[in-house]
Amino acid sequence: MREVNLPDEGKVCVAEISKLHILGQVSDLAQLPPGVLQGNEKLVRVTEPAASKIFQLIEREGTGEFLRIRITGGGCNGLSYKMKFTVGGKAGDITVLSEGVRLLVDSKTALYLRGTTLEFSDKLVGGGFKFSNPNAKASCSCGESFNL
Repeated sequence: MREVNLPDEGKVCVAEISKLHILGQVSDLAQLPPGVLQGNEKLVRVTEPAASKIFQLIEREGTGEFLRIRITGGGCNGLSYKMKFTVGGKAGDITVLSEGVRLLVDSKTALYLRGTTLEFSDKLVGGGFKFSNPNAKASCSCGESFNL
């Protein structure tokens, strides 16, 4: 196991996927390159409604079975969430399995994402995906941008 330091929460244990694959402990993550780390839901968690919608989108889009979550500069509060489907990860990425959804997070994004929950609502007004991030000091009402 390797430990990664994250601010305010101490260390998160992660295992290199390539080592787990050798031990026969990884089945559906085998297409990931060496150096991709295994995280857990302490980093990011997906609710059941969000997972259901993600699976619908994976089937419709057909562009990959991993959901990459990134945080970039921008939005009305300085930082914003980006999501896209991808076929696999890159060395240094962290993968998390939550509600059957395979997530990918780069190490820089992981610093800001710790403890976040990805939710989905199908309400007519205010519906869609929302991030509940305990690290955010302020966020916009749409739930797509925040600041620290």
